[in-house]
Amino acid sequence: MEEVLNIRVPEEIRQMLNRTPEELARDKRLYTALMLFRLKKLSSGAAAEMAGISRVRFLDLCAEYDNPVSQITGDDLSRELRVV
Repeated sequence: MEEVLNIRVPEEIRQMLNRTPEELARDKRLYTALMLFRLKKLSSGAAAEMAGISRVRFLDLCAEYDNPVSQITGDDLSRELRVV
């Protein structure tokens, strides 16, 4: 089941962005999914589903938008490598 949310965007903003209403709606879904994933509110799979794209494509876009896909730090990685 899906829920439809309406977000008002002034026509001038849409024109400034040079996007059709359909493109703007797609962008809003993607950017919302990227942010919710970044904030650890959604998994990459759930965020990809929200954006309407494959998980692989979503992860590619994370890289494009400098959205980290792993929360592991350098220190964490060093500890993991020492344990092995």
